[in-house]
Amino acid sequence: MVAKGGVILPSAQVLLLNPDQWEDFILAAARQRIHAGGVRYQEVKRLGGAGDGGRDIEARYGHTLVRDGWDLYQAKHYASGLKPSEAFPEMAKFFKQIAKGTYSRPKHYYFCCPRAVGNELHNTMAAGAAAFKAKFLAAWKGENTGMQGMALDLTPAVQAAVDDFDFDNFIELPVHDLLAWHELDRAAHHEMFGIVPQRGDDDPVPAKPDGRETVYVGELLRVYSEHKTGPITLADLPGSDYEEHFESQRQTFYCAEGLQRFSRDIYPTEQEFERLLDMVHAGIRPTVAQLKLKNGMDRVDAAVEKASTLQVQESRLSPQLRGGDLPGTCHHLANGGRLKWVK
Repeated sequence: MVAKGGVILPSAQVLLLNPDQWEDFILAAARQRIHAGGVRYQEVKRLGGAGDGGRDIEARYGHTLVRDGWDLYQAKHYASGLKPSEAFPEMAKFFKQIAKGTYSRPKHYYFCCPRAVGNELHNTMAAGAAAFKAKFLAAWKGENTGMQGMALDLTPAVQAAVDDFDFDNFIELPVHDLLAWHELDRAAHHEMFGIVPQRGDDDPVPAKPDGRETVYVGELLRVYSEHKTGPITLADLPGSDYEEHFESQRQTFYCAEGLQRFSRDIYPTEQEFERLLDMVHAGIRPTVAQLKLKNGMDRVDAAVEKASTLQVQESRLSPQLRGGDLPGTCHHLANGGRLKWVK
């Protein structure tokens, strides 16, 4: 996949987000996160702002907020890597809220920083839970490292909350993990970061029609039978006047089939291909309905010719269109019973 204009990767674009956009991005990523066993959070809510109790994003494993049944995502969008003097006051707020009963203990506390955790805080966390906790408490009691004037806040109840939390569960969440989760909603990910997905090669046309082709092939056989004024079957087509016409229609059908597969891969929860079919149907219907078209062959050829000239920029699939796609949608419409060539 390439970015529009071929310029900025998502990992660089997140550095340009403002704090509100960064929280929205984390919210969207957490909603898509898949845990072991293929499960997602049941509820994810953004709480950043006044009164959030030190919770920017609250992500619950179940529907209720219970002890160890949720994760806390703390968004820190600073100009440099997160420092202990920036993290420690947030951690103190967190423990005070637990002691106060604002919320129960979470399973994990994630630091989410587009420029990552700085070296000093990284080394402090990497030293292990006991050393990390000791350094944090020393800063609190000594009123340093961002904790000035806060020693009295370390009450016995707050100390108990500190002792009850495993400091290994303070975790730096790498940007690449957030991006990987966010990308699970491909449509939203591509829209946010201006990504144009590249369409791969379409499947080759099978030598013989398969189950996907039953309806539109039947419609074409009716066209040929009407044109010849006698029955035409698949077995009659090789070497006939209709062989080349039939193979060309199958080629375009499979072009559109490739576009449909691409659409489902990139927009799995959307109906982009179906919306494109609606646009084509609206565009060719007046042509197919012309009274001057006297038979099915006229209607097929007129519809295919008209479809190839349609402008469908409103479709998100428009940038990926290939020459046979729009003509091929005519046969997808016939497959769906929306077009009849023989009256």
